[in-house]
Amino acid sequence: MRLKELESHLSTLDCAFPAPNIALEQYPTSAHIASRVLFTAHSTFDDIEGRTVLDLGCGTGMLSVGAGLMDPELVLGLDCDQDAIAIAKRNADEEEVMADFALCKVPHIPLNSKFDTVIMNPPFGTRTAGADWMFLETALKSASVVYSLHKTSTRSYLLEKAKRQFGCSAEVIAELKFDIPKAYKFHKKDSLDIQVDLLRFELPDSAE
Repeated sequence: MRLKELESHLSTLDCAFPAPNIALEQYPTSAHIASRVLFTAHSTFDDIEGRTVLDLGCGTGMLSVGAGLMDPELVLGLDCDQDAIAIAKRNADEEEVMADFALCKVPHIPLNSKFDTVIMNPPFGTRTAGADWMFLETALKSASVVYSLHKTSTRSYLLEKAKRQFGCSAEVIAELKFDIPKAYKFHKKDSLDIQVDLLRFELPDSAE
């Protein structure tokens, strides 16, 4: 699937949270961002087709459904928001993709089955200090390869901590502008661009 085709599919999805929770840093992942994350993982690294894929904090399913369009072996999206899970399921049904969704709070997820790939847009840790690392740590315990979006300002901290704790290799795949639309009462602007990195982590036992 070409990038433009993927973005076109994702642009039809319902990505809005019905009652966004600021404590969870619930912001929609745009079709533009999601398509580039998934296309890179698929076309450059071959980490989706035929793979088992986990989406931590899947929200309304933008990344999960997009991964499901790329012929994975399995896609599982986990989130602690029941309303978001319901939207994710509808999105998957509308795109006719095989993706499973479950209500679960990170880091309290069963780790008895390992996945090939994690794709996620976790909290940036702005509201709950350390939430970004909690998601990343859980992801690195769950899969051999992790794709994750993080604020550029946290790059050095996350890369160094992941290497120290897991011995994994890590690289910045892309530098992006994450558009945060006005969603909460304290927002004064209609939208705000945040500088983010798409990071790819690979555990040593999965390296060729």
